[in-house]
Amino acid sequence: MRRRALLAAPAVLIARAAGAVVLEGRLEQGAFVRGRTEPGTRLALDGTPVRVSRDGLFAFGFGRDAKETARLVVTHPSGARESRLLAVARRAWLEQRIDGLPPAQVTPPPELLERIAREREMLRAARAGYDTPEAFFAEGFLWPLTGRITGVFGSRRILNGEPRQPHFGLDIAAAAGTAVAAACAGIVRLAEADLFFPGGTIVLDHGHGLSSTYMHLSRLDVRVGGRVAQGEVIGAVGATGRVTGPHLHFEIGWRGTPLDPETALPPRPET
Repeated sequence: MRRRALLAAPAVLIARAAGAVVLEGRLEQGAFVRGRTEPGTRLALDGTPVRVSRDGLFAFGFGRDAKETARLVVTHPSGARESRLLAVARRAWLEQRIDGLPPAQVTPPPELLERIAREREMLRAARAGYDTPEAFFAEGFLWPLTGRITGVFGSRRILNGEPRQPHFGLDIAAAAGTAVAAACAGIVRLAEADLFFPGGTIVLDHGHGLSSTYMHLSRLDVRVGGRVAQGEVIGAVGATGRVTGPHLHFEIGWRGTPLDPETALPPRPET
């Protein structure tokens, strides 16, 4: 299983010397990318505005199935505008088979479909409904807990022998009750104890459309609207929702697009 410390990768320099745009991180499918530029610069990635903080910080990401190129449009404070194509490297994805799940959690009965749709909309709104100007993400991300990795981002999932959507997070196994910390400072946008698939779930807003999600929790220690510091305990590992054992399912995303958490995290600590 390939491990990477992507934020240590060489920076990519874009645009003219005055008002340069510096990107930190690899440009590849699933990647979280952080950057800096001259304050007052405006950015758009494939037509989607990228918020730039007052001191010139920004972040964005590429989805699992991102195309081979992306267009970054830079409008400098002077009004000068330029457009650059970014080459986005393709990645090979693993396949993971999980057996032993209750049949209703693989193919839910019709009477549960309305609940599942409602909960998916709650999650979508919490992850994609905010463009908070505070750049909490500037401090970087930390691992929410230490444990064995049992599932990685992007893998093709076969559940009880049936193909399902790719895995959009990182699964970290730990004993039930193990403390889960906020990977980055932010604002609590969702805190639900009993969602059908994800179980106990928290979504944190890290500014500029960036979010992190913590699933299968046995305990929630935060409330919607509250602010948390990086490293603050927000809940505990559980086995709620669709699981075969206690673990944390951890996601990050930009404007609702799931990103590979390992592209934002430092090297994995020893377990």
